Amino acid sequence: MSSQPQATPKVTSGWKAILKRAWPTIRILLSVALLWKATSGIDWHALLDSDIQMQPWWFLAAGLMMLSAFICGGLRWGFLMRKVGFQGSLINFVALYFAGGLINQGLPSTLGGDSYRAITATHLNSSGKLTEAKELDAELHHSVDLEHATPKLRLSFSMVLVDRLLGLAGNNLLGGLGLILGGATLAAWGTDLGYAVTGIMILAGLLLAAILAWGPSCNLLQKLLDHLQMNHALPGIKLAFSWPMNIAQAAFAIGIHSLTILTLLFCLKAYGVDAPIEALMIGLPALSLLLMLPISISGWGLREATLSSVLALWGVSPSMTVLASISYGAITVLSVLPGAYFLLKRK
Repeated sequence: MSSQPQATPKVTSGWKAILKRAWPTIRILLSVALLWKATSGIDWHALLDSDIQMQPWWFLAAGLMMLSAFICGGLRWGFLMRKVGFQGSLINFVALYFAGGLINQGLPSTLGGDSYRAITATHLNSSGKLTEAKELDAELHHSVDLEHATPKLRLSFSMVLVDRLLGLAGNNLLGGLGLILGGATLAAWGTDLGYAVTGIMILAGLLLAAILAWGPSCNLLQKLLDHLQMNHALPGIKLAFSWPMNIAQAAFAIGIHSLTILTLLFCLKAYGVDAPIEALMIGLPALSLLLMLPISISGWGLREATLSSVLALWGVSPSMTVLASISYGAITVLSVLPGAYFLLKRK
């Protein structure tokens, strides 16, 4: 009688292992299906026969915008890491950021790009070289267990999380502003939603700043960090969310996302399409939120389906949007290729 309950965990564990192994393939199939759905309504013969006024120089401008966005993102993360005591120059952290971005584009790996840069950064010394190569390889080839991780590794992951939260804040603020400017095109309540999103983000920022400014709450936060074995994380958190640094961080985060919006705008212009900027300010932030769901490879398919549906509300041809979106994805991959140098150099 007692043998039956003991067998259940093994079955569950087996299914989890099978799903974990199959999930990359499922994501690829979902990306292909979504991409097929987005392109299935395009009359390619009519599109090729039409006089598309291609302007290739816009692709170069788009590439520069995306490259600038990754550099700025790497610098922000680098400042956070150095603030909490990690060694290495800002150039080293930017290089790691590019390597992580390349991994996030779908390279076969047991780790995501964020985990890769968090783990590798703990092995950087003051001269920018990687130490303890064998230990680093072992850590990179096993799944991360933060519950049993060293305090240094926990601290590194905490700064990656803070960096991501700043990115999320910038994304939501830009999306809120986009809804304020063009939400009425989506729905009657679109503008009100924009004010609500922007207001919530501002209130959240003020609340965090108040917590960090008030002594008792700040001490309580430090005790929580001590309990989580992230004793030195508070300086990085203050750099991100304390007053008035949070204003500069919000502006910088909005600027980074604005660069990605300009990338898409320039891709559309390369095909002779003039899209309203408020449409892109709504479409791309919404897409970024959807991409948190691991249902596609680097957003392929999901990006094309989402953007073509959103921009159609502003009269932008879905066919042109899909072409621009595919170009946007290709430019993103090309922009993070410098990260391959760091990956190959480590090998």
